[in-house]
Amino acid sequence: MAGNGQTIIDLDRKRMTAMAEKDIRTLTEVLSDDLIYTHSSARLDTKQSLIGNMENGSTVYTSVVPSDVKAQDLGDSVVLTGVCRISVNAGGKPNSFGVRFTDVYANKGGKWQMVTWQSTKLPD
Repeated sequence: MAGNGQTIIDLDRKRMTAMAEKDIRTLTEVLSDDLIYTHSSARLDTKQSLIGNMENGSTVYTSVVPSDVKAQDLGDSVVLTGVCRISVNAGGKPNSFGVRFTDVYANKGGKWQMVTWQSTKLPD
């Protein structure tokens, strides 16, 4: 399974684009049912709550742009680290900020899915 690093970097970029484009179909495929998504504010989401907040408009991502992404291929899992610039409207308040993130994808029956996201807000 070695050599999956670039594939997962590309898949994660697709996931970020899907968040900004509110592409629920892609998110449903890419996010694992047991996802643990820790926002830079320390708020936790599951797959269901993350997508639900996007669908009901309480969280609207307008831009999610990664940079400096590195992959650690561990066989059936790949750990990504990098920086991301996020623009979001949460609870009616627009916000734009940078984060440093750790992101984990697991190969589940031949299908790569994101299982964990953890981000830390960068200083302005």
